[in-house]
Amino acid sequence: MRSLRLRLIAGGTIAILVALGIAGAGLVLLFQRHVSRTLAADLDVHLGQLLAGIDVGTDGRIAVPREPADPRFDEPLSGLYWQVSDDRGQILRSRSLWDTALQLPIDEPGPSEVHQHEVPGSGGSRLLVAERRVQMNAGGNRVRVRAAVASDLSRAAVAVRAFAKDLSLALALLALVLAIATSIQVGLGLQPLAVLRSGIAEIRAGRLTHLPVAIPREVAPLVEEVNALLDAQEREIVRSRSRAADLAHGFKTPLAALVADAARLRQRGEDTLARDIEAVADTMSRHVDRELALARLRGGARGIATAVTELAPLLNSVLATLSRTPSAEHLHFESSIFDDAKLPFDRTDLAEVLGNILENAAHHARSKVRIVATANPLTVTIEDDGEGIPQHQIARVLERGGRLDEQGSGAGLGLSIVRDVLDAYGWHLQIDRSDLGGARVAIALDGLTRTNVAA
Repeated sequence: MRSLRLRLIAGGTIAILVALGIAGAGLVLLFQRHVSRTLAADLDVHLGQLLAGIDVGTDGRIAVPREPADPRFDEPLSGLYWQVSDDRGQILRSRSLWDTALQLPIDEPGPSEVHQHEVPGSGGSRLLVAERRVQMNAGGNRVRVRAAVASDLSRAAVAVRAFAKDLSLALALLALVLAIATSIQVGLGLQPLAVLRSGIAEIRAGRLTHLPVAIPREVAPLVEEVNALLDAQEREIVRSRSRAADLAHGFKTPLAALVADAARLRQRGEDTLARDIEAVADTMSRHVDRELALARLRGGARGIATAVTELAPLLNSVLATLSRTPSAEHLHFESSIFDDAKLPFDRTDLAEVLGNILENAAHHARSKVRIVATANPLTVTIEDDGEGIPQHQIARVLERGGRLDEQGSGAGLGLSIVRDVLDAYGWHLQIDRSDLGGARVAIALDGLTRTNVAA
């Protein structure tokens, strides 16, 4: 059982059943002893009434002119009997004994002693007998009288069985109630773990930085350790980002030197070598930019869920910068954005996405680039009137791990950075053919289908 809840509930239920089973057996035993004591006490009362009603005539014969008042003594085989005998062989019996007699054991109780025995009765039954011997005077003669009262023990057994049956039903109901209470108690006891799980989910989503500390004392050490681990992880991320940034910026100067060397080579007429150096420098610069973007994303993962950026001001800023580049100064940028457009991105990350897509579009467009943002579904689409991407290359580009900068002319550059940023925010990239003739690149939430994005 891998569920802690089920293990606790099962353990509690088993403990409840064992405890109730022991308690039930103990209660039945106590009830049986109570019934036995009550039965013995009743026999003592009947025996006293019987002894009070015995009389001995002058001829020495015994009689019972005043029989015990219980009507069961007059009902044949009722289960309650009396019998009186003397040392001369006389025996008087209750009507309930009918044609049988009590098989009393050989016993010599004292004058004031009451003895109890279990003896066999009719039909295989067992009888509890209370007896006493007394001496009575008759015409100057002493007569020893033995009086006995018996009760069928099956009556007590029936009462015990009925009690056990009723008790079983009551204990079963009690077990059900206690099992439900145990389940509720376990749920309440495990509630702090649910709070911790929710807190960790909030941390992963970026809405919290630490687990809540207002928790039971038993869970507090775990929370403290997790928060300490988060702090250590945060410090390590900061150090990693700093090292990545230092390394990336360290490459910037050598790359700038390579570009300058390529320019000098071109001035000397070595255009082929200059182009090769510029291509290598551009590729290395792209990798540096990509690693910087990834480092920023890893460091800002906790704030991703709450980031929001207004689209229009950022887009205007990106277009203002792009329009001053040689590849875009002759282009017309047409934008259609819904009112109060906001995207759930950090401003720097969204600028990275839009900048790379627009740069690719400007690089391949002939005269026009169109930007459209729709609210339902939330989508940003960038189209150009260039040659577009060949249909057979689109599927390969969209595969995880695919690199548009490896597809040759018309495939664009820097979109691997775009994909990494979009993946971090739960968005995806889609590429198809635009009605302008060139490529149509759309970014949208992962929950949207290709049909929705293309609509």
